[in-house]
Amino acid sequence: MRHLGNIILFFVLQDLPCFLGSSDVQTCEKHQFSCISGRCIPRIWLCDGDKDCEDGSDEAHCWERKCSGFVCKDGGCITRSALCDGRTDCRDGSDELEEACGSIACKRDEFACRSRRCVSLSFRCDGTDDCGDGSDEADCKNCTAGSFHCIQSGSCLPVANLCDGTPNCPDGTDELDEVCGLPPPAAPSCSNSEFRCGNGQCISHSWRCDHSQDCADGSDERECDQNECLQNNGGCSHICVDQPLGFVCDCPTGTRLVRDTQCEEIDECLDADVCSQLCIHFNGTFTCDCHAGYLKSPRTGECRATGEMALVVFSGSGGVRRIDTSGLEYREMSGGVGGPGPLAVHTANRSVYLGNSEKGAIYRMSLDNRSQEPVLVLDGLGAPVGLAVDWIHGLLYWTDGSTRSVSVALLNGSKRHVLISRLSKPTGVAVEPLLGFLFWADSGSSSRIERASMDGKDRMALVTSAIHSPVAISLDMPRGLLYWVDSGLRTISRVGLDGQHRKIVVESNGYLDRPFGLAVFEGRVFWSDKDTHSLCSADKHNGSLFSVLLSNISAAGGIALVHSALEPNGYRVCGRPGQLCPYRCVPRFLSSPEALYFSCVPPAESSIVDHNFSSPEQVLPDTTSSGLLSLIVVLGVILTGLLLWWWRGEGIPSRTLILHGNISLKESQDPLVPIKCLETCPLKDTLIKVDIDSD
Repeated sequence: MRHLGNIILFFVLQDLPCFLGSSDVQTCEKHQFSCISGRCIPRIWLCDGDKDCEDGSDEAHCWERKCSGFVCKDGGCITRSALCDGRTDCRDGSDELEEACGSIACKRDEFACRSRRCVSLSFRCDGTDDCGDGSDEADCKNCTAGSFHCIQSGSCLPVANLCDGTPNCPDGTDELDEVCGLPPPAAPSCSNSEFRCGNGQCISHSWRCDHSQDCADGSDERECDQNECLQNNGGCSHICVDQPLGFVCDCPTGTRLVRDTQCEEIDECLDADVCSQLCIHFNGTFTCDCHAGYLKSPRTGECRATGEMALVVFSGSGGVRRIDTSGLEYREMSGGVGGPGPLAVHTANRSVYLGNSEKGAIYRMSLDNRSQEPVLVLDGLGAPVGLAVDWIHGLLYWTDGSTRSVSVALLNGSKRHVLISRLSKPTGVAVEPLLGFLFWADSGSSSRIERASMDGKDRMALVTSAIHSPVAISLDMPRGLLYWVDSGLRTISRVGLDGQHRKIVVESNGYLDRPFGLAVFEGRVFWSDKDTHSLCSADKHNGSLFSVLLSNISAAGGIALVHSALEPNGYRVCGRPGQLCPYRCVPRFLSSPEALYFSCVPPAESSIVDHNFSSPEQVLPDTTSSGLLSLIVVLGVILTGLLLWWWRGEGIPSRTLILHGNISLKESQDPLVPIKCLETCPLKDTLIKVDIDSD
């Protein structure tokens, strides 16, 4: 009788709505439990011995723990393996409902089986049961000559509607590049540590001749009776040791082997991962410190940014909203454009940029003024999926899923320019303008994370192996690390900006089922998840101290952190690594040939540039004034040479270190400070190392 009463109580609790301080009825999310009082709590708090509901109804619900599998809505119990297997095991069918199974997130070129398996679209209606439940062979029609077979739906489409610019098949396969004859994206170049198969596929060199066919065409197991070390050193970065069967790579002392072929220097600080920012290792001990603008917490040792509290801005189907990192201040910013699109923030201008894939546009809105309508910045785009703001040069970078490219424009949307094209499936993008780096992720057939200079040149791959679907990237600038979230592997990882010191920091925990946005700040990593409708955070070193900052987000989208410390100023490279500009670095766009380049403008030209370029959101001067500017530069160099000749002739005994501007060593946020640079200077020859004082 008592068990029957508990079952009745369970149904009452499941159907009772939550009243969150409002007269409107609002039900709790599927991963939450509804207290009798109306409060919504996470279901993982059930039966933990603590009364999290004021009325104790979360502990009265503990009869459910007797079922070690899945509890049906009618109170029945089935094994977890029977959940969402395509067969109804609960008498009420609740084990096969979408709320229990979630939506099937198959790729565009895949067919979603009823068995929850994702198979290639080419398997649809091929006469073979590839799904295991026959759903890929159901409702198939034999299309006659002069018609096109819509693979996902099985319907037939007249050839006249094929490749007409409008998707007529429900899955849009009638407009795919491979159907319409458009050239496929260029095959990615294999790195030195990879072997290129005969079909262009890239695999690890260590997989060659291991008696296991890894290339689809089997070319990795051909011509194996040779010394592999004689060809490209076997792909080993240092030492290649030939063996009777294959070969192995080895490393010198002080380095270690990673990814079977590469040797990287051992970084004791990154291995220990105990410091939030600066780290000094000496005799087995670690000393931690913080960059300028941060203070070290005496309790945890974490570097905390000084000044205002940081905000988390995120998008969803309800528009753009913001919440502080303590979770106490939660506000709506704008619902005018809506959609769970990518976000980027320009903290200094208090502006938020939002990409909308459905409208093919990018909007700007005020971070503080809720009543202001979003401003259209760019339109006519394909599908913006990643955004990044270069606060130093006043540029906006974005990735486009339709054009498969990385592009750039001024913050007002003018001077639009494609930097990187012919990608497979670009997603996240990030910039580090103080170092001159541009980063992007590609989650196509050969998923990877790449880096280039900010003008799109000097392209190189950072991550190419053990990566599935990187959907977002973010930078931890104080540590020089790049983080990415992988929706396929359900992990968050990080790597150095040179591609070394890779590490997984957060593994699947029930809140990484379908991540979308990612951000890093202070000692934590933040992400949004579509399946759990939540905004979460965890320790950036090891994923500990997991926390749900906000739940009940409708169609969670991109996120961005807002704090002045995330936009540091200082001496910076001018668009490309290795070139330092002690003055003002200005981006310039050429129309013929189409290109972006960066120019270091000395004080003699500042008034001319300021007259034509008073803010990053105005159009830059065109190249017709380049001759006048060059003349001024030449005269400035000649005058400087005469002054130096006169100065040395006077025989001044001491050589005082002169820094341009009024910046002192203590104020510098960049440990590399230039000495007597009058133009864009080679980085190696003109820098000295300075100790950073973070007080």
